[in-house]
Amino acid sequence: MADDFNVSPTRPYMLRAFYEWLEDNLLTPYLLVDATQEGLDVPTQYVQDGKITLSIASRSAVNMTMSNDYIHFTARFSGVSREVWIPMAAVMVIFAKESPKFALPFDPSEYDDYTPTDKPPSPAKKPVSAATEPKRKNTAGLKVLK
Repeated sequence: MADDFNVSPTRPYMLRAFYEWLEDNLLTPYLLVDATQEGLDVPTQYVQDGKITLSIASRSAVNMTMSNDYIHFTARFSGVSREVWIPMAAVMVIFAKESPKFALPFDPSEYDDYTPTDKPPSPAKKPVSAATEPKRKNTAGLKVLK
């Protein structure tokens, strides 16, 4: 009878709930991510053994969106700001930095037979132009009045 249902994975719902609980308790949420998944856009220089650990604390993951299909935010890596895209299927564990007893691992086979109804957006690559102009001229904002 259970095979008659085409239900969505529980991972995004559990992830959002556990993330909120960690933040409410002033703990630092981290993700362990499978860096071999397609659609992943993370700084590859931090990948070790096919995995990457990322802080998703509200103070470090700016403008974070957790949809049912992906996690997207902007973060600083070695002082450089960059966008991060993580397919929900790539999330292996959410845990608190402060204690290993606060962790929620996910079933790696949860997405094996799941077909999303909507294709998640691919990471938007900004066109690189040689002549990028600053937003404003680099002049002082104060004017001397006589």
